[in-house]
Amino acid sequence: MQARSALFDLYGDHLRHRGGVAPVAALVRLLAPLDIAAPAVRTAVSRMVRQGWLTGVDTDAGRGYGLTERATRRLDEAAARIYRQRPVESWDGCWSIAITSHSADRTTRERLHRAMEYLGYRQLQTDAWIAPRPARELASVVEAEGLGVTAFHGQHLGDQDEIVRRLFRPAELGEAYRRWLEDARSMLDGADASDPKAGFAARSRLLHEWRKFLFRDPGLPLELLPEDWPGADAAAYFDAESTRLLPAATKYVDSCLDRRDP
Repeated sequence: MQARSALFDLYGDHLRHRGGVAPVAALVRLLAPLDIAAPAVRTAVSRMVRQGWLTGVDTDAGRGYGLTERATRRLDEAAARIYRQRPVESWDGCWSIAITSHSADRTTRERLHRAMEYLGYRQLQTDAWIAPRPARELASVVEAEGLGVTAFHGQHLGDQDEIVRRLFRPAELGEAYRRWLEDARSMLDGADASDPKAGFAARSRLLHEWRKFLFRDPGLPLELLPEDWPGADAAAYFDAESTRLLPAATKYVDSCLDRRDP
């Protein structure tokens, strides 16, 4: 697990609702059970500051870092998808189509590609993307790369099944959910929900692996998914285990934030 990813998980899952601020010493303590060393934490924090996710603040326990407005929006959106906090809306049969301006810079294109996939879009052709539903962050994500976007909402008049198979690959996604569930059960076998440190570490690893589906799962409507969709069983397991481990994880986070020693 990389320090940057672990920090996103930590802020989103625990610190966002504790003011979104933590001293550096607490961040180091919190990531130690995940075998992430202090230098890696500090390096990741500095990188997230440069990228506009964190900002330096003074706390009672010393120098700390808090979420920027951009990060707060991203983490709230991620939480809504991770924990499926929004009601499932019926699909109107229309697709969100986004046409982005072209960048000659390869790094910019790669960042945009990853960001668009996070939002549920798949590349139809160069600078043209489609998703089953419009994304709230579409404009801000594209503009963050210095590019423009024109968005439409409409029906696909061709072979719908073909475009779903080619661009969204539900069969491969379903297999990924099956593997995740098998691995998660093995990883959490015997995870102690009574020990704060162990519970925090187990829940953090569970969340870290589940969060990867934010990039893989575009949120296809049920009408476009195969029968006996394995994502439902995976989600049910994640919900049950994350809930079981939450009290222990909460105790550990609180203890790390309450300590005042370096």
